[in-house]
Amino acid sequence: MFDFVSFIPQAVIQGIPLLYGSTGETLTEKSGNLNLGIPGIMYVGAISGVIGAFFYEASLPSPDAINSVLAVMIPLCSSLIGSLLMGLIYCFLTVTLRANQNVTGLALTTFGVGFGNFFGGSLIKLSGSPMPFLALSATSECFCKHLPIGDSTGWFGKIFLSYGFLAYLAIVIALIAAFILRHTRVGLHLRAVGENPNTADAAGINVERYKYVATCAGSMIAGLGGLYYVMDYASGIWANNAFGDRGWLAIALVIFTIWRPNVGVLASMLFGGLYILHMYIPSGMNLAVKELYKMAPYVVTIIVLILTSMRNKRENQPPAHLGVAYFREER
Repeated sequence: MFDFVSFIPQAVIQGIPLLYGSTGETLTEKSGNLNLGIPGIMYVGAISGVIGAFFYEASLPSPDAINSVLAVMIPLCSSLIGSLLMGLIYCFLTVTLRANQNVTGLALTTFGVGFGNFFGGSLIKLSGSPMPFLALSATSECFCKHLPIGDSTGWFGKIFLSYGFLAYLAIVIALIAAFILRHTRVGLHLRAVGENPNTADAAGINVERYKYVATCAGSMIAGLGGLYYVMDYASGIWANNAFGDRGWLAIALVIFTIWRPNVGVLASMLFGGLYILHMYIPSGMNLAVKELYKMAPYVVTIIVLILTSMRNKRENQPPAHLGVAYFREER
């Protein structure tokens, strides 16, 4: 029988980085910026947190002297700062200098992966590890702590109460982002900037400010996805190029959720489940079948894209000015 009690928690754990990335990218795209640099930003968010955790652990006289608050706050702040800088670079190039958004995003992805691998490799050498990875077990334990009642409530606790605080934070951020976009004046202005910046500018809305704030906030949220992957999912283990294609899956998830962060909460769990489905469905030694199962998230995204295009409802379409630089002189 299919073991749902074991499968669902693993699907949630796999889906949390995607939820962070898709929530951040949704906020960015609502402002009209298409940031294909999300994979690189998540990578930088991860390595920035690792750098903060590494130097904090190195400063301790012994692993037992670790302070749980500092062990969480230092990597968390480091991750936010690193991903914020990536967002600022993207905004400066695309909003201020009006560079091509597609090229800039892809360049940021390449830069982010190279940045992470360079500093990750340097930290591995500094640690003196004989293996090609860096272990931050003491810090990871502070991130992985879950509610104590989770172990004593059976299947309910395993499915709903067995995660670290970053998993619940991802859900809260997604719901808050959805509320802001749909029910606040700030969200209305942001959507107006993404749909028609000329009209928004004429109405007195500062287009550049909204683009900067939305993109930088989205980058910081996405960076937390990278931090979660290393500190929670990977139990504090950093290895170069181990992040996989999760950044690209997060971008695909934005299309799947039709630019709605609240829908992304469940959709990310679905994507996480599809991502590991090949591990739970028996396929014997047939590697071709396993590869077909690995295609499931992308196939589902393509099907959803086709269906939403056929329905042709305006609310299911991306922002009208997505990926297009705004030239105020042409207003």
